[in-house]
Amino acid sequence: MDDEMGLRPIGFLSTPWHSLKECPRNGRQPKPAPVCQATVRPEYRDGLLRVEGFSHLILLYWLGPVATPEMRFTPPFAAEPAGLFATRGPKRPNPIGLSVVAFDGFAAEGVLNVRYLDCLDGTVLLDIKPYLRSVDCEAEASMGWLANHATPRE
Repeated sequence: MDDEMGLRPIGFLSTPWHSLKECPRNGRQPKPAPVCQATVRPEYRDGLLRVEGFSHLILLYWLGPVATPEMRFTPPFAAEPAGLFATRGPKRPNPIGLSVVAFDGFAAEGVLNVRYLDCLDGTVLLDIKPYLRSVDCEAEASMGWLANHATPRE
């Protein structure tokens, strides 16, 4: 498999956060959740056809280059270290972020109003998918090592 995979950014995200210090650990933390925007480049806007009927969307975005992935670290709300793939830490081999966002309609052509983002202003948008509660929600899902800790939403 080729080590270099081509990605095509489809747009960018606008949020109130301009530094990592300001940015919440997850999009459910700031209450009330601020309205952010996902701006889709003109050549990809046809792909938004019929998206207005969905209440929630999945946004995939690029967190930026990481010099060295942090394979083990202690999350800010945990007493013990965890492996990177057992966390949602940003220092990943492929720094792809994912958020399930509430979709509040269009601000303008190709500009979506969304809530529950946890990324910096200007973050590159990679993809948009509809959130489907029939297949994306697992009511019986286990919380792994987090079951014994405060949830990241707190």
